[in-house]
Amino acid sequence: MRALVLSAPGRLVWEEVPDPEVAPHGALVRPLAVARCDLDAPMAALGLFPGPFPVGHELVAEVVEVGGDVALRPGSRVSVPFQVSCGDCGPCRAGRTVACGTYRAPAGAAYGFGARGGGHGGAVADLLAVPHADHALVVAPPGLSDVALATLPDNAVDAWRTVGPQLRERPGAEVLVLAGAVPSIGLYAVALARALGSRRVRYVDRDEQRCAVAAGLGAEVTRLDGDWPRRYDRAEVVVDGTADAAGVACAVRSTEDGGLLTVVGIVFGEASLPLLEMYTRGITVHLSRADSRRNLPEVLALAASGAFDPLAVPTTTAPFEDAAEVWLEPATKLVLSR
Repeated sequence: MRALVLSAPGRLVWEEVPDPEVAPHGALVRPLAVARCDLDAPMAALGLFPGPFPVGHELVAEVVEVGGDVALRPGSRVSVPFQVSCGDCGPCRAGRTVACGTYRAPAGAAYGFGARGGGHGGAVADLLAVPHADHALVVAPPGLSDVALATLPDNAVDAWRTVGPQLRERPGAEVLVLAGAVPSIGLYAVALARALGSRRVRYVDRDEQRCAVAAGLGAEVTRLDGDWPRRYDRAEVVVDGTADAAGVACAVRSTEDGGLLTVVGIVFGEASLPLLEMYTRGITVHLSRADSRRNLPEVLALAASGAFDPLAVPTTTAPFEDAAEVWLEPATKLVLSR
């Protein structure tokens, strides 16, 4: 079969690779649409993980073959969590599929990250092998397009976990999104916060186009010019997507006493945090990878209800066959569609 392979930093090529095998508990799926995660472009352009390896991990797919122990039937359209998990280990049974004990890898077991993700193949391919299919695969709602569904398993889930549980705990709470390094996640967070009833959403970014989109989604927008300030007016719920040590510190200081801050931007290297201030003001700071399998059903249901439209965030579509040419092209959200 064919797969799109990152052969060197900034170089993507179609290659013939061995067909994946289906495990007794697994399934083979045919990707119908694959979205580019906010990390995919810099990961490919800069060679953050050593290649070569097949790329892509946000997808909706059709089941084409299942193992003997699988109840799910071929022909099902499914949303595929980007992380690999078994559903049966201690962490999975406790609902922490992001920390599956069966599948471990330096960057967390996932598709499209090569050896750093456990070597599970990539989504921009003719076929993808999914272990523990009955646990992992989520049947897709019928009313959503392939393009919309492809955006959900990673970046929309990542945005949901920054505002969904928080607004359930604190209905109507004000939300502040500091954006920049994760273009689609910050905008999804705005859309989700509005859908979930935040009384006020503020958005900060350097990018003029994204600021205009955020305003159209209902946020009060501040265009950042220069370095991140010490802080903004505080909010109960804060989303940090800056991937910048100064941005994280700004996010901490912009979180209300007893507030909730979720950091989704990856900071490579050291970061200095105002720990005494965090302690005295009782701020909760959460850093982790998104828990795709755990949270995906709720995001799918919210999109299927019409309350959240992922395509309200600018989405560029391209033919699957053009993947090698467009994977590194600028776009807030890129989706390859068959």
